[in-house]
Amino acid sequence: MNVDLGIWGKLTRVVIFLIGVASVVGVAVWYLPLIKQNERMRKQILHLDTRIQKEDETARQLKASIDALRSDPKAVERLARERLGYAKAGETVIRFDEPVTNSVPRR
Repeated sequence: MNVDLGIWGKLTRVVIFLIGVASVVGVAVWYLPLIKQNERMRKQILHLDTRIQKEDETARQLKASIDALRSDPKAVERLARERLGYAKAGETVIRFDEPVTNSVPRR
């Protein structure tokens, strides 16, 4: 037995549809900050992973330098010559310094 309620039946269906749409929009608005926070955190993770890779490479290079200085006497000699300006007997050390300039801004 179908009873035709006229406009009230149609309004009921429209109201139910609008409640459904409102609930979907409400859930989307509720979770939007979480989605944005998740996106920010993913970008931060990618940035930190890149930074970790760079730091690992730097650590490998430093470890290789330390190992070379511990085991290779030529590396120690080269470092002493470069940083301290040491020279063997009979050698002449020539240093090139940056020229000092007056930094006057031009107009």
